[in-house]
Amino acid sequence: MYQIPFEIPPYTFEGAVERLHTSKKFGIQPMLETVEDMLAELGNPDDHFESVQIAGTNGKTSTSRYTAAILMGEGKRVALYTSPELVCLTERMELMGRPVSKERFARGLAAAVTAGERVNERRSAAGQRPYDVTEFDLLTVAALVVFAEEGVDVAVLECGMGGRWDATSAAHNIKSVAVTGIGLDHMRILGDTLEQIAGEKAAIIKPGRTCVLGAGTATPPSVEDVLLGRCIEAGVEPTLVRPRLASDAPGELERGEMRSHPELAQATYHVTRHPERIGGGLALDVTTPRATYEGLCAARPAYQAANIACAVALAEAFLGRPLDQYRLSDRVGECPTPGRFNVVSGSPLHLVDAAHNPQSIRAFLASLAEVAPDAGSRPMLLCAVLADKDVHGIVGLLADQFPRIAVCATSSDRALPACELADEFASCGHVPEEVFETAAEALDALAGDRYVAVGSITLAGEAVDWHRGRAGD
Repeated sequence: MYQIPFEIPPYTFEGAVERLHTSKKFGIQPMLETVEDMLAELGNPDDHFESVQIAGTNGKTSTSRYTAAILMGEGKRVALYTSPELVCLTERMELMGRPVSKERFARGLAAAVTAGERVNERRSAAGQRPYDVTEFDLLTVAALVVFAEEGVDVAVLECGMGGRWDATSAAHNIKSVAVTGIGLDHMRILGDTLEQIAGEKAAIIKPGRTCVLGAGTATPPSVEDVLLGRCIEAGVEPTLVRPRLASDAPGELERGEMRSHPELAQATYHVTRHPERIGGGLALDVTTPRATYEGLCAARPAYQAANIACAVALAEAFLGRPLDQYRLSDRVGECPTPGRFNVVSGSPLHLVDAAHNPQSIRAFLASLAEVAPDAGSRPMLLCAVLADKDVHGIVGLLADQFPRIAVCATSSDRALPACELADEFASCGHVPEEVFETAAEALDALAGDRYVAVGSITLAGEAVDWHRGRAGD
């Protein structure tokens, strides 16, 4: 059993969060050595279990959740590391489907902070520049410590951003990887073309690992070429996840036609039942090189079919064998996807979705159109967007899809002011009828109205938290 090799200070959860928020959001120097050296200082907790790593612009959180759930159904003791949280930081680290305790979270962070301090003290003494230890570095190291102490068999690690320099890539225990899809996001850091972004995410494909390429990597052909080129360089034969019909992948595919690759292993999926209402059921069949799994059902929108199929193929690749059909069906049906097409209130209807860039907005709207085809009869849109996202692209897609629009700003320091968001909607031909300075103000005022809250992950989180608080009153 893993043990931290040095004394660590006692942290409360509140103290851990305060310490975390004093660290840098993003690294000044893109490198993996920071996390690698911190893990080495801790005796490499990642050597005590195996990991699955998932990258992608959209769909990676849901795919991570489904992969973890499926592996639990196969008898594995599973941990899950995702980001960002919706409400509480502990949600980023899960053990067997439940967020870790605040005490466990604080202990892991104390270990990570101490490791970073010890490494930097040694670097300073040697005349070397101290590392810029970021918030995500600390969280990733803390999670690996927690998972090792808990004796997990496998951890599912969601990349926070990109892949090449992502802190999760410092783990030495990654056995299988997946890239769900490629879209324009985090362009300041990852590049301003789909091909550049694909190159950053493709870096997680390395010799000796099994690899799954999700439906969102099929188009455009130039993006697929980047990913397949990386597979050839690494000597890895990928499994391609592809929809049987383009209509089975709403919002997933970019411009261009899907190409046939008969020389490569493929996992195909077909949606056999589309949801007929918000909160309705999805059913699909998935056929992999190892087996066919029929009638997988989930109370989820159609865009989750691609993520479920990717998770099935990834779990198979990690285990190296077919899955148990009955346990698979149960785990898919029971797997939660917080903040993804999430009905937080049925009467009046309050629907929350964390779509936050044009690609995910398109997927969201495609699924919404299936269950509410008449845009004029849809609920009000409540929208908030982060200023560093493609605001014009997001607003352009949403502006004519709802009869009424309200805008607000979330509590994030990256939030676009509500008045600027209102101007953006006006420039797209739809003047919002309500402008709220904060999400809290908007949620209070619209409590009795039907609405769809979409546009940023932070809006989804604040809406979920608002409803949890109301349920606890």
